[in-house]
Amino acid sequence: MEFLIDASLPRSTADVVRRHGHGPTDVRDIGLGAAPDDQVARQARSNGQALLTADFDFGDIRDYPPQDYHGIVVIDRPENAKIAEVIELVAWLFAAAAVIAALPGRLAIVDRRRIRLRPAVEGAP
Repeated sequence: MEFLIDASLPRSTADVVRRHGHGPTDVRDIGLGAAPDDQVARQARSNGQALLTADFDFGDIRDYPPQDYHGIVVIDRPENAKIAEVIELVAWLFAAAAVIAALPGRLAIVDRRRIRLRPAVEGAP
């Protein structure tokens, strides 16, 4: 699966994505580091990429309906989180193979306690 990594996440996020056998593209590497959300979303959608972000604006299903995307993942990083903590959350997500497999057309919210997948899928965390 291909992932578009938003500028709200550390650059080392791409390493985690790659280690789990997926293709990462960082928005900063394609000239979209300072792009507005709608342009980032359009890039992911038009290229069949799941969007990986820490920007909760992408969690608003009225603006970004999950069924229109190859998946949207919002990492709910703790306030003042260190890069290592954010990367740990990303790694936890990618270790959940069933969630990654069920991601197309869905929104996933990842925090320290759980991974919520919306709309809900039978057997998903």
